[in-house]
Formats: sequence, C-alpha cells, structure tokens
Amino acid sequence: MKIKSLFARKILDSRGAWTVEVTLTTKSGMSVVASVPQGKSTGSSEAKALPAPQAVHNVNERIAPWMKRRDFKDQVALDAFLCELDGTPSKAKLGANATLPVSVAFARAMAKQKKMPLWKYIREQAGTGAMAKGTLTHPRLFVNVVNGGLHAGNNLDFQEYLIIPKCRTITESVDVALKLYRALGTELEKIKGKNAANLGDEGGFAPNFKNNREPFRIIRAVAKKMHVEHKIDLGMDAAATDIKKMSDKKLAQTYLALVHDEKLMYLEDPFSEKDFLAFAALNLHFKGKTWIAGDDLTTTNVRNMKKAHAEESVNAVIIKPNQIGTVTETLAAVRLARKYGWVVIASHRSGETDDDFIADFAYGVRAEGLKLGAPARGERIAKYNRLLQIESE
Repeated sequence: MKIKSLFARKILDSRGAWTVEVTLTTKSGMSVVASVPQGKSTGSSEAKALPAPQAVHNVNERIAPWMKRRDFKDQVALDAFLCELDGTPSKAKLGANATLPVSVAFARAMAKQKKMPLWKYIREQAGTGAMAKGTLTHPRLFVNVVNGGLHAGNNLDFQEYLIIPKCRTITESVDVALKLYRALGTELEKIKGKNAANLGDEGGFAPNFKNNREPFRIIRAVAKKMHVEHKIDLGMDAAATDIKKMSDKKLAQTYLALVHDEKLMYLEDPFSEKDFLAFAALNLHFKGKTWIAGDDLTTTNVRNMKKAHAEESVNAVIIKPNQIGTVTETLAAVRLARKYGWVVIASHRSGETDDDFIADFAYGVRAEGLKLGAPARGERIAKYNRLLQIESE
C-alpha cells in the first residue's frame, strides 16, 4: 500500500481530555480515520502515551514523512516500521498514542483495499493461532453497570461491577443488558435518590453504597424482578493496584466471600500489578471455576504474560491495543494467550472516542469476552452498534 498523506490532530475523548486522531489517505484516493482511547487506571508497564500535542507532532513530523516514501506490503511490515522508528520497548519516543492510530488506520485501509469488513481482515491477520476453540460465534459482553474506584466519585473500592449476558446472539445480549441497565437505574433512584443517576467514566451508575457488596445484591434483585437472572453471570474488575486500604489477606477474604455468595464467574485484577503470587494463590483456589484475569498485571505485553504463566497467576487476560501500541503486537499477545489456554477478553478504555475498532478486533479474534462499558453515552454506544452491524454482516 502506498501512502499519499498521513495527518494527525487533537480531538477530545469522553472525559474531555485531548487525544489523537489520524487520517490516512492512500495514493489510490482511499481515506480512513482512526483515534485512540486513554486509560485512567493504568498499569505501570503499559506502552507510554505522550501528551497529545507531542504525539500529534510525532505523527505529522516523524512518522508521516517516512511512511510516504515507502510501500508497505502488509500489516506486519507497517507495524515493524513503527516499532523500528520508535526504537524503544515502551514506545517512549513516539508514544503509543502516535503509533496505534497509524496502525489501526492502516488496518482499516487494508481491509477496504481487500473489500472485506475490518473484523474479517483482523481474522486474516490473526491466523488460527489467535482463534478461540469450540463453537464460540461472538464475544460475550462484559457490561459495566456500576462504577467505583478511580472511575467514579463514590465510596466503592472496586472499579467495575459487571453483568455478563449468556445469550445466543449479540442482539439478544445487548437487549438483556439494556433492559437490566435501565431497570437498575430506576431501582437505584428508588433506593438511593436522584443522585443514583450520576454516571461514572464508563457509563455505570455511581451513587454511594452501604458497602462493596451491596451493588451485587441490588443487581441480582433487579435481574430476578426482570426474570433475566438465568440469562446473566456476574463479574468484577477490582483494579486493586489503586486500593490502598486493604491488605492482600483482606482482599482475598473479600473475594472468597463474593464468589461464594454472589456466584461471581469473573474477577479482574484482584491484587496489585506486581503481586503475581497473590494472583496465583487465588487462581489455584478456584481451580478454573472462576476466571481470574490480568490487566494491570499483564498489560497486553508478552513479557508480563510469560511471567504470569510461569507463576500460574491467571487463567484469563485483558487485551487492550493501546497498552502495547500496534495491531501486530496486540495480535501477538492474543496468540500467546491462546497458547497458554487463557480466556481472552478485549477491552475499551475509560477515556474513549467514537472509534469502534475494538468491536471488530474482538470479533475478529473470536475473543471470549468484550468490555465496552455501559449501554449509555455515545462513545460506548458506537461500539455496541458496530457489534450489531457485524452480526448482520
């Protein structure tokens, strides 16, 4: 593919912070756009995001001139060029928020050139090594209905309270999630007052609660009232790196009680990002019955994933393209997860744009799960709508 022009500019993310959007135009006249999200709760070993003006400058002044001189035969060649041009393991010179939108834009352009949907292009790039086994046809939705931690201004220690529909189609999953989300909002207003309508960064409700367990009890009661309790599982992203007031022992006791009493099937980042052994002890205790996922622990980085595998810390992994900085490196992380037999959950970030790449990516690699936040707010709805469109494709 020959590039005619590559131009970056600043845009606002869902928190009103500056991020980066890239427009790539090929010599054949095709034009595509890609933008990148940003996280607030981030792992220390994530690829570096530079201030947006600096990342924009790096795209326009450092990446674009070189790209216009080359003919890239495929995604691997383009992403290898970006990694070589940066020259650091963490994208510290160019910024992952400069390399990723270029990589995603190139993927979009290649998919258009091949006259195929983006998810199908991702599937082609992934190869069979990144594919889920069995009869999985679509990712299960991990829907964030209550926010806490760094994503909300309430008193919850834990960051995300998740409902996970178990339905045959994306459309049915979205329908169950939407009905439960709306009913939960109504119920919370009855119990907590009008401040229950306040939303966290990812669209989940964010009132104060009596304790960390109360959200699950209310969610379960609402699901029973709506007659959908048999159609959902429950999960939680603890984001425990940011929890300072509970020891590992206290956290472990809390998780054992929650899994037993609330029947959680999913638990993400239960301990701090360097605590591989605490993860391992919890993973060993549940013996695969609960998905123990790494996010800050693993950061879509094969080096961290290898350590987590050696310590038997997790049986599931969060995959976030902006944690590593290119499409090819993200696919490499998925392939390694498949080699280890881990569950793959693709994920958005708390500071999002309207870009819906993550929906195509999750569907393309047949991820077991996809985190998009609540079915509210335009930046999340864009991704839900893309999933529905993919199902029709």
